[in-house]
Amino acid sequence: MLAGSVSDRFGRRRVFQIGLAVFVLGSLLCSRAGTIEQLIGFRALQGFGASMLNPVALSIIANAFPNPKARARAVGTWGAVAGLSLGIGPLIGGALTETIGWRSIFWINLPIGITAALLAAHFVPESKAARARAFDPVGQMLILIGLATLTSGVIEGPHEGWGSRLILGLFITAGVALLAFVVYEPRRSDPLLDLRFFRSVPFSSATVLALCAFSCFAGFLFLNALYLQQVRGFSPFHTGLFTLPLAITMLVASPLSGRLVGNYGTRPSLVASGVGFLLSALMLTRLTQQTSVGWLLAVYALFGVGLGMVNAAITNSAVAGMPLSQAGVAAAVASTSRQVGAAIGVAVSGTVVAVSHANGTDFTSATHPIWWLMTTCGAAVLVIGFASNTVWAKASTERVTHLFEEPH
Repeated sequence: MLAGSVSDRFGRRRVFQIGLAVFVLGSLLCSRAGTIEQLIGFRALQGFGASMLNPVALSIIANAFPNPKARARAVGTWGAVAGLSLGIGPLIGGALTETIGWRSIFWINLPIGITAALLAAHFVPESKAARARAFDPVGQMLILIGLATLTSGVIEGPHEGWGSRLILGLFITAGVALLAFVVYEPRRSDPLLDLRFFRSVPFSSATVLALCAFSCFAGFLFLNALYLQQVRGFSPFHTGLFTLPLAITMLVASPLSGRLVGNYGTRPSLVASGVGFLLSALMLTRLTQQTSVGWLLAVYALFGVGLGMVNAAITNSAVAGMPLSQAGVAAAVASTSRQVGAAIGVAVSGTVVAVSHANGTDFTSATHPIWWLMTTCGAAVLVIGFASNTVWAKASTERVTHLFEEPH
C-alpha cells in the first residue's frame, strides 16, 4: 500500500527501480547468509523490495495504456509472463538446488534484476500524479498494524493454538486497527486509500477475487509440494516438473483473458477461471497415495487455466474507472489482497500438516477438507464473475468515476 501511494507522488518508474535495487541487494545478502536468522532477515528485505514491483508495474501499465481494451491486452501479456515465471520458477529452483546448491537460487536474481532496472530506465516513461498528495502517516501505520497482525495471527494460529492469548490478541489488534483505519480515512482530504473506491462493485469484487484466487494458489502449491515429495517421494526437481502444465496453461490463458476482457468485459474470463478452480479442486478431493501422474498433471493444467484467466480480470477491475492519479493505490489494493490471500492460503493449509502430525493421521486424507474449501472458492469466483458484470455493478463504477473526475 505504501509503495503504491508513494509511486503516485514521486514517480512510478523511480519507485519501480528502487524496488528492483532493494530486491537485488536482498538476494545478494540471502546468498551470503550464515545463519537461518540472517536468511529470514534478508528475505524480509527482499519482500520490502518486491512490494514496490507488482503494484507499481500495474500502475505503469494503467498509465501507459489509457485505452481500456489496450490496457486489458497489456495486462494479459503481463499475466502471461507472470504465469511462465510461476511455472518455471520451481523447476529452475529445484534443478539449481540439486546441482549447485540453495544459494544459487538467489544468485540468479542478480543479473535479472539489474537488466530489468536498465530496461526500465530506457523504455518505461516516468509518470506520477499531477498534484502531489499529502502523506498519510496515521493511515499508513494503521494499515501496517492491521495487515501485519492479521497475517501473523493466521500464520501462527496452527502452532500457538487458535484460542491462545497471543493469537486472540493479534486478531483483536488487527480488528481495532482496521476499524480505526475505516473511521479515520474519510476524515482526511488526501487519504492513503479513498474508501469511495469500494462503492464500485467491480473494484470490491476484484479485492475478493484476489483473496479467493491467491489463497487457493498458495495453498495448492504448498500442499502439492508436500504431497509430491513426502508422500510420493519425488525429488525437488521432479516436483518442479509437475508445475509445467500449470505454467503452459497460464501462458496460453493469460493473454487470451486479456483479449476477452478488452473485447467482452471480465465475465467470460471469470467464468472460465471459476470452472478451472472448481474442477481442479474437485478432482483433488479424490486424492490418494496412489493417484495417477496423469490425473495430477490434468489437475495442474486446469488450475493453471483458473489462475491465468483470473489475473487480467482482477487487475482490470481494480484500475478500470479509477483516476490515473491514484492508479498506484488502486493497483496496490489488488496486489495487497493477493498477498494477504496467499498468506491465508498457506496458513489454512498448514493446519493440515499440524493436524496430521498431532493425530498421526494420513496426510493425504487430511488434505481433503482443504480441497473442498478450494472448490467453494471456485464456485465463489463463478458467482462473482456474474454479479460483477450486471448493469447494476457497471453503474456503480460509473458513479464512482464521476466522484473522482479531475478538472482540466
